[in-house]
Amino acid sequence: MNLVEKDLKYIWHPCSQMKDYEELKPIVIERGDGVYLYDKEGNSYLDIVSSWWCNLLGHCNPVINDKIKDQLDQLEHVIFANFTHEPAIKLCEALMEIIPKGLSKFNFSDNGSAAVECALKMAFQYQYQTGHKEKTRFMCFTDGYHGETIGALSVGSLDLYAQIYNPMLMDTIRIDAPDCYRCPYGKTRDSCQVECFVQAEKAFEKHGHETCAMIVEPILQGAAGMRMYPSRYLQKLRALCDEYGVLLIADEIATGFGRTGKMFACDHAEITPDIMCVSKGLTGGYMPMAITITNNQIYEAFYAEYKEGKAFMHSHTYSGNPLACSAALAVVNILKHDHVLEKATVRAAYLNRRINEALLHHPHVGEIRNIGLINAVELVKNKETKEPFSSENRVGYQIYKAALKKGLILRPLGDVLYFNPPLTIDEEELDEAIDSCVSAINKVIG
Repeated sequence: MNLVEKDLKYIWHPCSQMKDYEELKPIVIERGDGVYLYDKEGNSYLDIVSSWWCNLLGHCNPVINDKIKDQLDQLEHVIFANFTHEPAIKLCEALMEIIPKGLSKFNFSDNGSAAVECALKMAFQYQYQTGHKEKTRFMCFTDGYHGETIGALSVGSLDLYAQIYNPMLMDTIRIDAPDCYRCPYGKTRDSCQVECFVQAEKAFEKHGHETCAMIVEPILQGAAGMRMYPSRYLQKLRALCDEYGVLLIADEIATGFGRTGKMFACDHAEITPDIMCVSKGLTGGYMPMAITITNNQIYEAFYAEYKEGKAFMHSHTYSGNPLACSAALAVVNILKHDHVLEKATVRAAYLNRRINEALLHHPHVGEIRNIGLINAVELVKNKETKEPFSSENRVGYQIYKAALKKGLILRPLGDVLYFNPPLTIDEEELDEAIDSCVSAINKVIG
């Protein structure tokens, strides 16, 4: 029995209909180097999606490798209750230099969904302990995605992930998310005056008194199809939360650490959330780790004598893992000292220009939207009416399979193809990815 057969015998892969694997067998990856992955047969694959958006600085980055190796000989793990270690402390110091001003307290966990669960519980308990026991509900955007644990699913609104679990989920207040490609007000991105914000105003007017927190993916809704909305919307939302005493939770798990062209997506709007969740790029894709970051005001609401019962009784076994902290510290230092964002900004302009030249006039490309190095290509059946392809056709999936044969990992979001490469990708590699992408699109939909 070979490795593929053993995989199919034992492993239930994430976010997959395993019956699809009868046709498209799992690809056994042996090693990685920069933007490339190599399978057991010696085939190379350009990882344009950064292995679920977490591989920030390339596979097997030598600097991160060395930091983890050094740490491995010192300390692999220690209980993080009443104990600490230097990598965690240094990481917090380094993050303080780059996170939005006003955030100052770091609660460690081990994945993005866990960071969101932490944020929701933190917000709920904060409101309770500051005399607002009536504030028990959460607001969120339609088509949002914040993870797949029960609390995170409750504040997400993508039926693909959540619908079947509705009987288990919290009753949340949903605001129509900005959809700038199919704007219900008939505006273009250039003419937009965030008219859609009236939906948020109506929701707050009706439910603000009972809402403890609003959670958003700032500027970019990833799993919804890389939808991008104006920074002005986020500024207005920050002000609205302040007006109604609602905490603003920014889910920067996918957008943090330079993905949108700035260190954090909130930086585009020059706002500071009350709570911010980070993961994915935090460790460069090396180790599972997440942090829920908040401000002193929220922290102080939990600070009391033990007998008052105000402590935040929330924990994860791998909180503050030293190996993960060492990887994250290496990432932050590389971003700072190698001027990664500045270099990525130049390549982002190159990528957007090239991908527009190659695909904007394609009869089935409805829109190409971009922020930072992220470029999303929305495929439609009818370019004039913006009518989508039938989901039964699985157009995006067919293009994904065609791209794999050309050595490109192009995992779609429905019929939205996207580039979200490591920030260190170069122009030659971008050209290769674009050529393979265009070829795969033309093979499937002409």
